[in-house]
Amino acid sequence: MSDALPPGRMIGILGGGQLGRMLSVAAARLGYRCHIYDPAANPPAGDVSAAVTTAPWVDAAALTAFAETVDVITYEFENIPTTTLDILERHAPVRPGRRALAVSQDRLSEKQFLRDLGLATAPFAPVTDADDLERALAQTGTPAILKTRRLGYDGKGQVWLNSPADAGAALAEMRGAEAILEGVVAFSHEVSVIAARGLTGEVAAYDPGENLHKSGILRRTQVPARLTRAQRADAVLLAGKILNTLNYVGVLGVELFVTERDLVVNEIAPRVHNSGHWTQNGCAVDQFEQHIRAVAGLPLGDGSRHSDVVMENLIGDDMDRLPDLMTTTGAALHLYGKPDIRPGRKMGHVNHVSAPRG
Repeated sequence: MSDALPPGRMIGILGGGQLGRMLSVAAARLGYRCHIYDPAANPPAGDVSAAVTTAPWVDAAALTAFAETVDVITYEFENIPTTTLDILERHAPVRPGRRALAVSQDRLSEKQFLRDLGLATAPFAPVTDADDLERALAQTGTPAILKTRRLGYDGKGQVWLNSPADAGAALAEMRGAEAILEGVVAFSHEVSVIAARGLTGEVAAYDPGENLHKSGILRRTQVPARLTRAQRADAVLLAGKILNTLNYVGVLGVELFVTERDLVVNEIAPRVHNSGHWTQNGCAVDQFEQHIRAVAGLPLGDGSRHSDVVMENLIGDDMDRLPDLMTTTGAALHLYGKPDIRPGRKMGHVNHVSAPRG
């Protein structure tokens, strides 16, 4: 505990969306204050934080002023420019560290990192032009997915190729951006593991959750997931292997495809994760508190599950269901304070909690 951040100190959070908001709430429960840095005005996290800086990621003066007010810095999303980290690290530690960001910001680097660890991934190949794409298709076959190497999320920056004839149109969709072609994995369902590593190297993992996506957006996560005992153990062990290799501090999300032969790693997220929201009502210590504990140098908490949970994202017009959800037994609402309801926008989530089966 000698390196632990004392209560009352300030934690800086890069990004002020719903993840930053829930991190701020968790930090407050542990006696900390949070300072949000976000280029967008009036971010959701600002409502529950001690301070907010609104400035671009490249504003050296604003970044310096922000960093001088905090004792440690973390983030709610991974697309943070390297130049931003260069400035911040002169004044305060950034956790998780930049290696985790470098790996996760580039889909090609991520796949290569996972492959080098001996973990199963979809077949993949880099693509910069039509010749690359032709060679890549010969390697992966079709169907396949062409993705931008950077900045894609929630299904954005991705194009399906059902046959080689789709190559030209798919490449045009990339608009010159560096890309990666990934072969399609035959899987029965997707699961994710939320795991954490502390400042002293201890690792704790939550039960894997089973995910359902629609149009590239996570709609539901349920625990327990459909996994054998061996698969559950393998999922937790591979998450721990990733955390230790990266010398990681904080919470990490690992998305996995369940196939007949093994668990295939789809992607990693160096932050608290949408598929871990169920922990808010299924565990004594949720993923947000666990992350704050880790970056503040506190011991990790008990993340064991005491209930079965189905987490459902509330997207766009799902907000019309609030009156019914508020009277549903076992439904725990978490709203993000976003004033404008738009199609595809995550407005909140609801955890449907029930007694564990068996």
